[in-house]
Amino acid sequence: MESALKDAILTQDRRRMGTLRLMLATIRDRDGIARAAGREKVSDQELLEILGKMIRQRLDSAAQFEEAARLELAEQEREEIAIIKEFLPRQLSEAEMRAICSKAIEETGAQGLRDMGRCMSTLKSRYAGQMDFGRASQIVKEQLQ
Repeated sequence: MESALKDAILTQDRRRMGTLRLMLATIRDRDGIARAAGREKVSDQELLEILGKMIRQRLDSAAQFEEAARLELAEQEREEIAIIKEFLPRQLSEAEMRAICSKAIEETGAQGLRDMGRCMSTLKSRYAGQMDFGRASQIVKEQLQ
């Protein structure tokens, strides 16, 4: 991320600079919290969660801007999402998510909606940063009904 920020500074890409600076600041903040808790730095899992949260925030903002007919601001949010996604692993397709959700249901022995938490916990531990867990939750719910 640091080298990407240096490149953005050299090319004077203001949107990219701002987004990368915010990402780095958020990660450094979490590193400080981790050090205070006795750990060296944030784990890769936590890093993926941080970036995922940043994307969700921007998706919400973009939707609100669209509702308010502020299309230029919604587009800015989408540009930031694209920048953040560059640092995430490849996202799973719908078909891959369905197959993985089915496998998680089978592995956990889930019988109904009351077992949904176990399935989601398994998915989150294995596929952090690779799938939209809101959508995965919908798929698991469909498959358990």
